[in-house]
Amino acid sequence: MKIAIIGGGISGLTLAWYLQKSGVAYDLFEADTRAGGNLRTWATPEGYLLETGPNSLQLSPELEELLADLGLSDQIEDAAAVSQLRYVLRDGRYQALPGSPPALLTSSFFSLKAKWQLLKEFRQPAVLIDEYETVAHFFRRRFGPEIVDYAVNPFMAGIYAGDPEQLLINKTFKQLPALEQAHGSVLRGLMKAGKGAGRRRIITLKSGVQTIAETLAAKLTNYQPGTAVSAISRAADGSYQLELSSARGLEAAPGYSHLALALPTYAAAPLLEPLFPAAAAALAAVHYPPMSAVYSAYDRSAVTHPLNGFGALHPKAENAYAAGSVWTSSIYPQRVPAGQVLFTTFVGGTQYEAAARQPEAAQLAAVHAELSKFYGISGAPRWQGRYYWPRSIPQFDQAIVGAHAAADTLAAAHVLAVANWRAGVSVPDCIRYARNTAEMLRAMKR
Repeated sequence: MKIAIIGGGISGLTLAWYLQKSGVAYDLFEADTRAGGNLRTWATPEGYLLETGPNSLQLSPELEELLADLGLSDQIEDAAAVSQLRYVLRDGRYQALPGSPPALLTSSFFSLKAKWQLLKEFRQPAVLIDEYETVAHFFRRRFGPEIVDYAVNPFMAGIYAGDPEQLLINKTFKQLPALEQAHGSVLRGLMKAGKGAGRRRIITLKSGVQTIAETLAAKLTNYQPGTAVSAISRAADGSYQLELSSARGLEAAPGYSHLALALPTYAAAPLLEPLFPAAAAALAAVHYPPMSAVYSAYDRSAVTHPLNGFGALHPKAENAYAAGSVWTSSIYPQRVPAGQVLFTTFVGGTQYEAAARQPEAAQLAAVHAELSKFYGISGAPRWQGRYYWPRSIPQFDQAIVGAHAAADTLAAAHVLAVANWRAGVSVPDCIRYARNTAEMLRAMKR
């Protein structure tokens, strides 16, 4: 058994690491000379340490074990205590979002009508699971429109860069329909499931999350950066051969029993098309909306808002320019020069695609204007920067159903999908899925 892993993001690197530990032969090919895919840390000459991908990570058991394995436990840095507070724009000002069902009932954030609908949820009967039910439809029928507009909508834009009217509940939060089926009430199920469960730590690494990818890459024995896979073919015995392109020129790599696609769907589809045209078409249909991360630094004295929290999200109903901002300097103060505050603002996603495609200068100006309005900022920024993703997060909408079905079909041909469109969009999701895939392959080797 020998595995060809195509793609050196967190999924491909993690899969290679656990295969290596298990003694399973592999080669990992990455077209870029830099490891990590979406994990990118940007240290600026002005003294800012920025993340262009995930700003923080939930410390899942799998992530914690991997960091310990890599000798990175001492790099773990917890988010500041104020990060537990999250804000949402409502009626033109930021208001704290209640953090639990009981808090929803006592807070002034939601109207009496919305609170009454929350209480009625305990008595609503369950309905049959619909594979294509959207997140918005699920929450609207269980909790009412106000919860959708001012809690679900900004949350889905912030986490998935998506639109809850399109994202599927069974592909994003499938545990909620399961709770409905098991308990008749989602809230009752959450209350029972939540007993004894603590909130996971929110962390980063002192030198940035890209450190995880760099450390993995340095420890892998069969990692080939700067090597693109340009074509895949299959021999009569069922083994796979890769056509490779690198600084050395074109060459062939034969004899792989399995392929692991640690690639976004738009990169995997052209490789699959000659051998698996139907699967390639399904993968090509997955949507990745554009997204910009805009960084804006100000003197602390120029910002009147206290910034005691993780950040603020913007419901689409508020007609704001950006999807929201993370208050980077509040969560990780040491990432910003003393006496300054830093906002990481997200422009784009499915609900804000037109704004995402604007020129950089227009985005920087629009973000500064909106920050000044909502945070009471006087004067110009000390510094601004931008990182642009033409394709950001895969959308778990109706198209992903076909892509997942294609992945199941490909697995029968020993082609395994291990990217975030299959595993889930978070780093812990990708690590867990890649590790489970490695364990499956190790068991097959026996």
